[in-house]
Amino acid sequence: MNPLEMSGLELLQAMSEGKIAHPSIADTMPMRVSELSKGNIKFIVKANDRHINPLGGVHGGFACTVLDSATGCAVHTMLDAGVGYGTVDLNVKMLRPIPLGVELIAEGRVLNISKNIGVSEGAIKDNEGKLYAHATATCSIFRPKNA
Repeated sequence: MNPLEMSGLELLQAMSEGKIAHPSIADTMPMRVSELSKGNIKFIVKANDRHINPLGGVHGGFACTVLDSATGCAVHTMLDAGVGYGTVDLNVKMLRPIPLGVELIAEGRVLNISKNIGVSEGAIKDNEGKLYAHATATCSIFRPKNA
């Protein structure tokens, strides 16, 4: 399997099924895909002792990084093989502290996609739907020069 010959959705499916290695950020910020479709992704995430800030709570960077992954991967599901993306803008609202050692759901959803820009939103919630953080993102889409 050549990742460069796979659509974004195919690549993420192969990673979630263990057919190709997941990126190391999924170890740093423990997250695994639980649902995946075109324009949508859900991860199960859990902050651990590596994510503690000086005050003893979960560092805000945990939510920011997870939401960057959720919003970016949602855009990636819409892209053809050989097309890349990068986050240009990420706006995160942290609504309550992320609990330590509790599985949460991080969702990403595409709001709009064009030839050069993808706009998505993401949320971190618990199993009852309580919202911990919300984000919007703008991604620049990089197409091969001959496309």
